[in-house]
Order: sequence, then structure tokens, then C-alpha cells
Amino acid sequence: MPSPFLSYLRVYEPLRAFDGASGAAVRAGLARGAVRPDRAGRRERELCLRAMLRGRLLPGDAGGGAGAPVDVLVLGGEGGEPFVCPLDTRPRAGAAVLGFLAEEDPVLRSSALVVPEAAARRRAERAVAELGDSAAHVVTAAWTVPLPWFALVDPEERQVRLDAQRRVWWRVPIAKALGRAAQAERVVRGALGDDGPAEVLAETRGWLERFDRTSIVELDYGGLVDLLDDAALRSDDSAGEVRRALRLLRAGDLDEATECYGRLRDFWGRVAARQRDG
Repeated sequence: MPSPFLSYLRVYEPLRAFDGASGAAVRAGLARGAVRPDRAGRRERELCLRAMLRGRLLPGDAGGGAGAPVDVLVLGGEGGEPFVCPLDTRPRAGAAVLGFLAEEDPVLRSSALVVPEAAARRRAERAVAELGDSAAHVVTAAWTVPLPWFALVDPEERQVRLDAQRRVWWRVPIAKALGRAAQAERVVRGALGDDGPAEVLAETRGWLERFDRTSIVELDYGGLVDLLDDAALRSDDSAGEVRRALRLLRAGDLDEATECYGRLRDFWGRVAARQRDG
């Protein structure tokens, strides 16, 4: 079964950033062994489906929730401090349930939930609250990559792997990602106004500001690589197109910037269309 058709924006914090009860759970996950990034989506789907098949709403419900094991992704650690990205699966699943309850009609809600709606809301709110003052280290998008995310990365630093562990990803120091997000936000607001891409950039920047300033940001195509063949992945220049569009907007060339956006819209629109085809 392919990975979920999600793209990911992740933050890896230095291990020293994790302390208290949450730190103990992260260190326990590290001791159990890190999850491979190309398997993370399938791991999370398995945990959520297993909970539903057992009549529970969220992973960890049977054990009282807060004690649910935390899976982690890891960078480095050989002779130095590792950088760790907790998947935060349970609170993220809780947030997804709350979004589902807020957006879907009552018939769909009642047919999809494995517990009464009031109980589902309470459990989901408790799961989200388990993050405390922290932020989830992972955000996702289904069937596409939000174009403002590409403003955080350098097109030349893209990593492409086309073997059994098929992946496309970028990694960038969080300080650079924050600077690029702020600069792109200023350009987009000046040219296009406060809505749309500017709003996404502002929300992303606000999220990144909640983490240690020595962290590493990762943009990962995740399961979307299964919707594209090798040639399409090799030739994809989405990050370069976003950089060109921003440069053109800064120069006041709205027409050429719109052409860049059109190419990106067409490319990712064809990817998203696979949802209807499937």
C-alpha cells in the first residue's frame, strides 16, 4: 500500500530542547529507534487505523492518552547531538478530528466516527492539549505542496532519491527558513495583498518561531512521489519557479510572475487530479 498522499513540513529540534515529561517521551522514542522518513506516513496511518478498528478514536486512547508512545525522526547523532522531530501523531490526529467535526455535515460525522460526537470532541481536545505550550513538529498538506512552502528552501539544495526509499526533500537551518519566509511575505503582501499566499507565509513563519533557533526545517514530498514518475520528479523545478515568481514580483513584473504561478498551478493541479482519478 502506498504512503498517504501528503506532503510534510517538519522541524527537527536539538535533543537538548526536549525536557520535562514531553522530553522523557521523546527520549524513549529515540531509545526505541527512529522511524525512517519515507515510512513515517504509513506508520501514522497504521496507528490511526488500528485505533479505529479497536473502537477507539485516537492512538493511545486505551492507555489514557498522555502515555502513548512518541515516534521520532532523527538527523545526525553520530558523535554529536541528534536533531529530533517527534511525529506528535496523537495530538495531530486530535486536531484533524476537531477540523472534521467543524467542517463536515452531521450525516458524514455520525457515519465516520467510532464514538459519539460529544465524546469524540472531548477526546480530541484532550489530545491536542497534550502538546501544552509546545507546537506540533509536523504540518501536512493533502495531494499537493502549498506553494508558499517553497519560499523557505533553496532550489539548489533539493535532494532526490529514486531507489526503494523514493523521496524528494529539502533541509534548511530554521534561521534561514524564517528569514526567507519574512522576505517572501513582504514581497507578496506588497504585490498581491494580505490574503492567500501572504497569509500562509505569515502562519508558517509564526509556527517556525516557536522552535529552537538551531533547529532544522525539512520540506518533504512524502507520498506525493507515488503520483509522479521518475522523469517528472527529476525535472520538477517548483522551488525555482517560486523563487523566480518572487523575484518578478519584487521587480513589479506581475505578468511574468503570473506565468510562473500558472506553470506551478498546472503541475500541481495535475497531481491533485489523481485524487479524482483514483
